[in-house]
Amino acid sequence: MKLSLKELENKKQWTDKGYKLPQFDIEKVRENSRKNPAWIHFGAGNIFRAFVAVLQQELLNKGKVDTGIIVCETFDEEIIKKAYEAYDNLALAVTLKGNGDITKEIVGSLAESLIPSRDYARMEEVLTAPTLQMLSLTITEKGYAVKDDQGDAFPWIQPDLDDFNRQPTSTIGIITRLLYARFQNGAAPLALVSMDNCSHNGTLLKEAVLCFAEAWKGSTGQGFLDYLNDETKLSFNWSMIDKITPRPSSVLNSVFEADGLEGMELVKTAKNTFVSPFVNAEESQYLAIEDIFPNGRGPLEDTGVLFSDKETIDKIEKMKVCTCLNPLHTVLAVFGCLMGYSSISGEMKDPLLKGFIERLGYGEGMPVVVDPGIMNAEDFIRDSIEVRFPNPHVPDTPQRIATDTSKKIPVRFGETMKAYIAQGKSDLSFLTFIPLFMAGWLRYLMAVDDKGQSFELSSDPNLDKVQPFVASFSLGFSGNLTEVHKALEELLSNAEIFGVDLYKHNLGDKVEAMFLEMLAAPGAVAGTIKKYLEQ
Repeated sequence: MKLSLKELENKKQWTDKGYKLPQFDIEKVRENSRKNPAWIHFGAGNIFRAFVAVLQQELLNKGKVDTGIIVCETFDEEIIKKAYEAYDNLALAVTLKGNGDITKEIVGSLAESLIPSRDYARMEEVLTAPTLQMLSLTITEKGYAVKDDQGDAFPWIQPDLDDFNRQPTSTIGIITRLLYARFQNGAAPLALVSMDNCSHNGTLLKEAVLCFAEAWKGSTGQGFLDYLNDETKLSFNWSMIDKITPRPSSVLNSVFEADGLEGMELVKTAKNTFVSPFVNAEESQYLAIEDIFPNGRGPLEDTGVLFSDKETIDKIEKMKVCTCLNPLHTVLAVFGCLMGYSSISGEMKDPLLKGFIERLGYGEGMPVVVDPGIMNAEDFIRDSIEVRFPNPHVPDTPQRIATDTSKKIPVRFGETMKAYIAQGKSDLSFLTFIPLFMAGWLRYLMAVDDKGQSFELSSDPNLDKVQPFVASFSLGFSGNLTEVHKALEELLSNAEIFGVDLYKHNLGDKVEAMFLEMLAAPGAVAGTIKKYLEQ
């Protein structure tokens, strides 16, 4: 068997092997999408095929829509050639369940796959279609970055900003140029929905688009800027998305071989993207979108997508990022590196680490969790701890999640501390597991694990700033708290790193004492966690 339209004609060979097939006429849907496009998506990566495309397939299966999604890839065009066109724009979505079961679904909702170097005219045709309702994106947070911290355009962005008449090469440049074509051809309304996993993603997108529009104002005129800023015409929706979608796992090759399915190999593009016709992901998934669609939308609520106002989407994001998922993930990342783990699921078998995140999440996070109303925080955190993290079939590593930890601390831990302070609890000395994490992060910065072996720290833009504070410490340190305080005071009072000045809220001394405990000898990190779990 091969993944192709021709091979799909023999449905029995697929269903006999347990594959779910599209329940609609793929060619008819593609024809409808060519004539009356409704949804275009930028970013042809794994999360798109494993989650977004499957949602539209569900609507097509139920007969609730009659068009698919047109996908564009602007960063790595080889993805389209090697993972889409080579397989007739079909995909195989594999769900990895915690009990080891897998589900296999052939996805036929991908109506067209486009690349700007070849298909720009078609992209413009789609963007000027009055039937188009949504332009969505999964381009990663970096994809929205137009300028650096100094306010200067990145070198790959500057040529696009400087010359309106050249075909842009940056994703946001291409999208802005296509929006200008829509403006010129009737200025029809449209929803622009970022589905990237970052806070206030719709605002990020709008600011990036406006940056190009301002630079091109001499060529496009004020009218285009007015169109971009008219909320009755264009919406830049906020969303919260959550589904772990790791790199395609070679472990599944044996499954495909047993099924007689050929051509599922993992291929690396020239830009170092790992692609294959299949994607694998966890079973849990969440998508909530701000419900402003000036040109209408499909009934995605019938697939479990939540729709609400901006404030509620923000609350869902905060619930996830500040309490129910991300802080727990970061604890597992830092302590996983310290304790020699290479998988998140492996850590969840360690009662010390599982106990740590339970006490942090339920005991210290949940009392001040943001309640979004339409999603239950208790269910979400339980799903994280009991279903998602222990899933051995989702090959996620603490080393990957430990990336950029210094940038994550103010939101993932600082917001919880601020919530207590806002309740009038300025003295935070009653907290145990938040300061224990802080101490563990300092211990992590020494790049020596709990056995005394050195390890490589994950990349972090602030390593050069924060590592010197722990440079004077080593495992077996025999100094006292006065020496620890002298070395760490400047760092622990830095609200940019921790979200608050830890000393002002009676946590600085606590972090110092816990850090000193973790320095005692090999095994002291585990011993310190055990001590506080037993208190």
